[in-house]
Formats: sequence, C-alpha cells, structure tokens
Amino acid sequence: MSGPQLVFGYGSLAAGGGGTRAQLRGHRRVWGVAMDNSRDLPGYKHYLLRCDGSRPAVHVAFLDIVPDPESVVEGIVLAVDEASLRELDQRERNYDRVDVTAAVVGATGTVWAYVGSPQGRARLREGRDRGSAVISREYLEAVRARSGPAQLTAREPSSDLDGLDVWDLVRVPHSGRAPR
Repeated sequence: MSGPQLVFGYGSLAAGGGGTRAQLRGHRRVWGVAMDNSRDLPGYKHYLLRCDGSRPAVHVAFLDIVPDPESVVEGIVLAVDEASLRELDQRERNYDRVDVTAAVVGATGTVWAYVGSPQGRARLREGRDRGSAVISREYLEAVRARSGPAQLTAREPSSDLDGLDVWDLVRVPHSGRAPR
C-alpha cells in the first residue's frame, strides 16, 4: 500500500482514545458479533461475573457495522503501520478488515474498518437462539464514554441494546500468542 494507512474505529478502538474524529457514510452500528465465553483461545480473553468471579456460559456481543445508505457512523481514524495492522488483525478476530476509504469523509489515505466476520456473526446468532447473548457493561460504558449515549441510540436506532441484556462482566486476557 502506498500512502498513509488508517483504521476507522467505531467501538472498542474508538473507546481507547486518541485518533481523529471521522464519519463513515452509508453504514450503521449494530450488535453484530459475539465471542463464545465457554471457549479458551490463546492470546484472546474470556469474561467472569463481577459479582462472584464465575465464568458464565454466554456469548458476549460486540459492535459491528453494516451497510445502510441512510446512516452515518461517528468514530475515529487512527494512523497505523503494517505491524500495527497485523496486531489489530489478531486482536479483532471476530472481524474482517475491509477498505472503507471511499465512505470516510475527508479520508487522506487508505482507511480500513473491521466488519463482522461470518463466524463472529454466526456466534451472535447462536447466542441469540440460545438466549445466552449479552453485552458487557464495561464495554458498553467505554464505547458510550467515547461516543456518547446518543450515538448508540438516537442517531443509530439499530445500535441500541437490540434486546440484549447488559451484564457486569470482568474481562480476563489470555496469555500466549494466538495461532496464525
């Protein structure tokens, strides 16, 4: 790739701070992917209940973006290099990296976004079917702190809680590198 590379963050990447505010046209945020909290994956994470430290058999949901010609997603763009992109590709294992340059207002380089992978989206469907899909309060609050509650409700109606319960979960990172 020639020229600067950027990543458009609209969920946890935006909640991390930094970056420059940006808009992604023609998309909206949804609760679109999930991880299966009953599985251990090297280099990933799992969640415990804050109240008692137990590990619930739930599917933890995360934000995703889907095409919607009438919507705009508020987020940030972060400058990245090739090494950072490889790290993000590993971190964002529920997503596929796609080029969204043409949809980002004022983009000055190649802009990538992480869009729910078929497997990540299937895990959320499975969790919904089983009644085990939940949102981590910590994740929700981090995203709201960066983008404001209105970003998850009034301006993006499908990005409200979408019928999912919010649980007080504690994120536990796993050591070790993820398999390639």
